[in-house]
Amino acid sequence: MDESFGKEEKLKSKKLIDILFQEGKSVKKYPLKLIYLPITNTEIKNFKTGVSVPKKLVKTAVGRNRIKRLMREAFRKNKYLVTSNFTQPYALMFIYISREEISLEDLNKAMIKVMEKFNEAQNKIS
Repeated sequence: MDESFGKEEKLKSKKLIDILFQEGKSVKKYPLKLIYLPITNTEIKNFKTGVSVPKKLVKTAVGRNRIKRLMREAFRKNKYLVTSNFTQPYALMFIYISREEISLEDLNKAMIKVMEKFNEAQNKIS
């Protein structure tokens, strides 16, 4: 099982991010929201993942950066939940929707739950 989170897996494309926010679907499991969209570009083989913490909710840059680091780590440890179930790649954006700081353990649990919810939503469509 590959637990890396390399450059090729990060969501960096401005065009893809814009399309993701315009056309993507979402699932929520407090304190996380996941916006997802299937990638139709045949050149992209991997899931593309990004994390975001709104400045409106977490005022200090130190707090936002810490939460983003924890979110990337929680995704890296649990990405097998989404990558192993799908043949088509997806663009994923995890957004932190709480005002309170969170521990890695709690964020890990929330990440697993939101990924399971994503899996259920995709299984209903298929």
